Amino acid sequence: DNSAEADLWLLNSCTVKNPAEDHFRNSIKKAQEGKKKVVLAGCVPQAQPRQEYLKGLSIIGVQQIDRVVEVVEETIKGHSVRLLGQKKDNGKRLGGARLDLPKIRKNPLIEIISINTGCLNACTYCKTKHARGDLASYPIEELVDRAKQSFQEGVCEIWLTSEDTGAYGRDIGTDLPTLLWKLVEVIPEGAMLRLGMTNPPYILEHLEEMAKILNHPRVYAFLHIPVQSASDSVLMDMKREYCVADFKQVVDFLKEKVPGITIATDIICGFPGETDEDFQETMKLVELYRFPSLFINQFYPRPGTPAAKMPQVPAAVKKQRTKDLSQLFHSYNPYDHKVGERQRVLVTEESFDCNYYVAHNPFYEQVLVPKDPLLMGKMVEVSIYEAGKHFMKGQPVSDARVHTASISRPLAKGEISGLTEEFRRSAQNGTNWKAQPSAKIPVKTRLSSWMALQLPWQQEGGGLKILSVSLALLAVLVMFYYGGMKTEL
Repeated sequence: DNSAEADLWLLNSCTVKNPAEDHFRNSIKKAQEGKKKVVLAGCVPQAQPRQEYLKGLSIIGVQQIDRVVEVVEETIKGHSVRLLGQKKDNGKRLGGARLDLPKIRKNPLIEIISINTGCLNACTYCKTKHARGDLASYPIEELVDRAKQSFQEGVCEIWLTSEDTGAYGRDIGTDLPTLLWKLVEVIPEGAMLRLGMTNPPYILEHLEEMAKILNHPRVYAFLHIPVQSASDSVLMDMKREYCVADFKQVVDFLKEKVPGITIATDIICGFPGETDEDFQETMKLVELYRFPSLFINQFYPRPGTPAAKMPQVPAAVKKQRTKDLSQLFHSYNPYDHKVGERQRVLVTEESFDCNYYVAHNPFYEQVLVPKDPLLMGKMVEVSIYEAGKHFMKGQPVSDARVHTASISRPLAKGEISGLTEEFRRSAQNGTNWKAQPSAKIPVKTRLSSWMALQLPWQQEGGGLKILSVSLALLAVLVMFYYGGMKTEL
């Protein structure tokens, strides 16, 4: 809880924008000034391991998070360890770390599952591709097994995430609808599935099936489809591999076939070469669709990308366009017409101000409900009595049945997912037990620190409580890895 008391700082990173990398660099400096040992993870060191400010520091690559314990132990000893290689099976690149590693969920009610890593695109502004590489999908059976385990641990909502969910399976001979139909089969009554971001090209050929899936009662009618610009010339310079007509075709089809669907999108303001006319086309698109969820990004040239070498739009112009688009977005209220409706919502979180619980209706629209502990993790019917720009407020109706979505008790906050009951009983009884996690982790000799050591309270002295710390490190980094991938949160 207090970073000043830690022996070591494990810093995760994002390379999408300059400010994120700046924050990462500042965190490293702060750790070094505090004489802390440092281990780095995420996309920044993976993409640019030779950066001067990373010199001499330990790094865990994006596909090596299952070896976090090994790296931390060696770093504590004063060694510098760098694991940046690609994992392969019979010469084929794997999707990344195993899905069944122990983890700690940020929210015990929500499971975040990465369905693939990397992507098929080569966008000229993107730095993430340098770190994540080409598309590598997880097998359907592994994803379904992870979903089943999550529900057995009390999860009531699953988020599918990746750099591009729509491209899923193209490298392993399957596709996104096939995966989704398999997942739908194992979702218990009252639980929900939310899809992540998909680029327009990879959803076009699956529109009919996607509409059917998004109409399923256990799937949120929600899709995040980034357009980035409404100018075909800008899209061409971005190498986005679609035109504005393609985006409109996807949105129009889904809005017709999935009544009430929420379409979220992203827009980059001030991409190199964007003219005033180009930007006005983007403004017209937002005015046309009045997206309830819009992620507005001022363009930042990322070092090493083609876009960084293009003639740049003046900073003042980028800033003004970002401001203009933001004003347009805030000029309309997407939920005013829903006041008075009765909606079915799933309650999963606490609001930032701690005054409400946060629920979502079938369209993944945010509904604030009274902070009644009996509602958490439940699906309930509410009456909408107020609407804001980003939320609605609902009051549970007196005749509504509260449905428990989870099929078992959720794990306690901070409790480790993916451990066998045998391990839990042994830990509670204080018996000497050699950990054999249900995760079937491919064990290397160097991982013996958490696979075969005595429990912390059985050791004589010792600075680090190795087993508990090791499990926590592995679990937390798995949470970082899957939670830190680009999503529409």
